[in-house]
Amino acid sequence: MINKLHYISQGKTPEEHLENIEKACVSGAEWIQLRLKDVALKTVLETAQKARAITQHFQTRLIINDYYKIAKQVNADGVHLGKTDTCPLKARAYLDDLYIIGGTANTLDDCKKLIEKKVNYIGLGPYQFTKTKNNLSPVLGTSGYQAILETLKTNIPIIAIGGITLKEVSKIINTGVYGIAISGAITQDFTSIPSFHKILKTSSTNDQVYKIKCAIN
Repeated sequence: MINKLHYISQGKTPEEHLENIEKACVSGAEWIQLRLKDVALKTVLETAQKARAITQHFQTRLIINDYYKIAKQVNADGVHLGKTDTCPLKARAYLDDLYIIGGTANTLDDCKKLIEKKVNYIGLGPYQFTKTKNNLSPVLGTSGYQAILETLKTNIPIIAIGGITLKEVSKIINTGVYGIAISGAITQDFTSIPSFHKILKTSSTNDQVYKIKCAIN
């Protein structure tokens, strides 16, 4: 089961990422993506290990951005791969089927390619301008999501991403996307997480059942 609210970590340092991950967990986040850029591989591994310890304490899923081998090393729940990262098929061959693999898409063609490569979910965006990501692709807006989803007709969860704030969630979900990924808006106010959950009508009870089943297995 793919959660409808994804928190993508932010921070000027690995330590800040970890602090923000813990704050997100305390505030009710159930899906965390550790997204470290421009740091040494050793630092990514050490930070991922600490992030795994935090998320395990809160029974929160941890996705590692880019580094699929580190995802396996730290026993994370999965990996998210950007368009210039490792091919999802290669990552799947390295990971077993219990790991979640997500991919980034900006266009209908991107989505089709990821579906062919059997990803578990697609992060589609950007919804609007965001400073979180460099070399931003053309924004989609609600009309862009609607056009892609109407053509795509897929059961694979589509997660909207890119500059999304609380006030825009309802109209984005009305386009038919499965969920949303948030970075800046949550980092600025971790107490907003329950409000995101409420609008998305997420069921934490169902999610806990999933986690208990995984623990038993």
